Amino acid sequence: MLRRYIFLVISFFSLLLYGCDNSLLNVNPHDRYTQNNFWNSAQAANSALTGCYAVLRYAGVYGGTATPLWEETASPNAYSYNNSDGWNSIAEGLQSATTGGIISSRWADCYSGIGRCNYFLSNIDRVSDLDSATRIRMKGEAHFLRALYYFILENYWGSVPLILDPPDPNSQANLPRTPREQVVQQILQDLDSAALVLPLKYGSADLGRATRGAALALKAKVLLFEASPLFNINNDKNKWKLAADAAKLVMDIAPSAGYGLYPDYRSLFLPENENNKEVIFDVQFIYPQEGNSFDLICGQYNSNAPLQDLIDAYEMKNGLPITNPLSGYRPDSPYINRDPRFYATIVYPGEVWMNGSTKVTVTSSWFPITGYAMQKLSVYNSATKPPVRSSDIKDGQSYINYIVIRYADILLMYAEAQNEFSGPDASVYSAINQVRARVGMPNIPLGLSQDSMRTIIRHERRVEFAGEGLYYNDIRRWKIADQVMNAPIYTWKHTLIETRRFNPNRDYWWPIPQTQLDLNSNLQQNPGY
Repeated sequence: MLRRYIFLVISFFSLLLYGCDNSLLNVNPHDRYTQNNFWNSAQAANSALTGCYAVLRYAGVYGGTATPLWEETASPNAYSYNNSDGWNSIAEGLQSATTGGIISSRWADCYSGIGRCNYFLSNIDRVSDLDSATRIRMKGEAHFLRALYYFILENYWGSVPLILDPPDPNSQANLPRTPREQVVQQILQDLDSAALVLPLKYGSADLGRATRGAALALKAKVLLFEASPLFNINNDKNKWKLAADAAKLVMDIAPSAGYGLYPDYRSLFLPENENNKEVIFDVQFIYPQEGNSFDLICGQYNSNAPLQDLIDAYEMKNGLPITNPLSGYRPDSPYINRDPRFYATIVYPGEVWMNGSTKVTVTSSWFPITGYAMQKLSVYNSATKPPVRSSDIKDGQSYINYIVIRYADILLMYAEAQNEFSGPDASVYSAINQVRARVGMPNIPLGLSQDSMRTIIRHERRVEFAGEGLYYNDIRRWKIADQVMNAPIYTWKHTLIETRRFNPNRDYWWPIPQTQLDLNSNLQQNPGY
């Protein structure tokens, strides 16, 4: 099971240690790194920590071709017509231990990241030329990353082997699954350790490193998941309070950390505005060294094609749903006067774009899969650049950072947790209305019940984060995936694409990959697989 993870981690560090020497008597070679001399410099320590971050760009985490964009296609928001990385198999409820794709790579890549963090933490104290403050900060970064990798694992699989030591095939290859609650406690412990030592800000040379705010924000997200119905099976309301308090702590440090809502929702996701005040933690991409394929997927391939169900979810500009007779919605002009986030996220038939000084009108033939395309997390912008419908952009040539946690998420996490704990008080309204005001949407109506507020919060999360890969986990943790996924999906002309399936007795958790089960007889598969 873990042999592949151990092999990958050891292989990575072997590259750092590799050299060539013909002398068998040279016990302290000077022409290569060994276990004895690698950890002798601050530069080597920084290289090892960089290796811990590098896994974030792996296909099983947030990188590869377009992993977070494809994750959206496992939800009612989008469709992957070519089953990219196995995401449509998940959407159809057809995933199994032998599906491969994301199910195999996510498990292996997260353990690769964990192994690198463990290796780093066990050796960093051997470096003599690091000052104490830098050493402590670097440990905090490794603790944050290890927590993130474990959070991903336990979120999709539940119980997973908990490993806190450097890779060792003799002691780790046949470990059983550790109870999920114990894994979560370790995640929280790592995040607390990180928050104590990480700085609020870095200079421009260190963008992308984990900060105190990132550790606190991830802790808030972990606690929010723990309070949600899928995980909080006993409906312990105190868990909601813990989540609300954790999110509120991030809100409290926002002024000193420089956090806030970026004023332009569309521009928030463009390369020229990366590392803006809304970004709490992101994955850094740069072309040609470390690119992704977000533009290719959103434009030419369209394998994260928005579905009609998402289009219908956007309110009218007056804040009313399109189903309300007073909303002003017209079926013959369905894209007029909608929530501005619709225009910043979706490319739709009839939209007018600028191609230099020439106006071009989008037709359904541009994106025949559903009639729509995602523009968020791409360079496409109706004011400056039309979507590419040819082979202009190649794989790996995009460099837009993927935002793991942004400040709007903190506001909506707080609103959700506080509403579940104490009902819709003034602070809940304030948090939601801040997010809506950023795009010019009206405040939500006063006097809502807790249930009504819950519905609004869930809607707000869906449209605010559409295209970013968050909705799949939202419907899982709310335990409504079996309600919203057992349904047909449609194109812009309301033509049936397929009818999806979601088994509530099985599909809330992923299967452990068969390759891991074959390597480790002590692993037990999740029920139903």
